[in-house]
Formats: sequence, structure tokens, C-alpha cells
Amino acid sequence: MHNFARERVNLATEKMKIRYETRATGHHFNEGDKVWLWNSTRRKGFCPKLQSRWDDSYTVLNRLNDVVVWIRKSSNSKVVHYSKLAPYYGQSVLTYRLFREFGKA
Repeated sequence: MHNFARERVNLATEKMKIRYETRATGHHFNEGDKVWLWNSTRRKGFCPKLQSRWDDSYTVLNRLNDVVVWIRKSSNSKVVHYSKLAPYYGQSVLTYRLFREFGKA
């Protein structure tokens, strides 16, 4: 019984490790790539559940090191951690996701 429990714990540990590593390694953004920026602020007067948490179409200016990226949207530039970024594939992908989940865009 003890060996069975140990095997199950090891199996669960391996699964968690794989899930973590796929997210932790993330994307390697290069200069000129378009990215989404995670926005954690809430807008007053809007339902938080329905607010978009991603700001669209920033451009990567430079990678300062492995985890810090310098991005720009028009004249506004920021230095952010890469975990706050996602690859930008255009508005059509976001519209497609909304359609797939809710049946309307």
C-alpha cells in the first residue's frame, strides 16, 4: 500500500512539473514582436468579470535580460516582466475566442 501511494505521489508530481514548465518557460519575445500586456486594473462602472484583462498591440523594443522586456505602444513605453505578456495574433483571434465561448462576438 505504501509503495502504491508513493507511485501516485510521484506521478502527480511529474504532471505538475510538466504543467509548470510549459507556462514558466513562456515565450521568448524578440525585438519587433507584437504582444498583449496583462492589465490587472479594474474600470469603475463595468462588470469585472466581463472586462478584458489584456491591452492590445504593444511592440517589443528590447529584451533587457531573460525575463525583463521593454515594450512600447505609440509614445508610451514600459519595462515589464515577460510573464505579463502574451503573443499578439490580432483582433480576429480574440473575436474568435469570444464567438467560440459565448456564441456571439
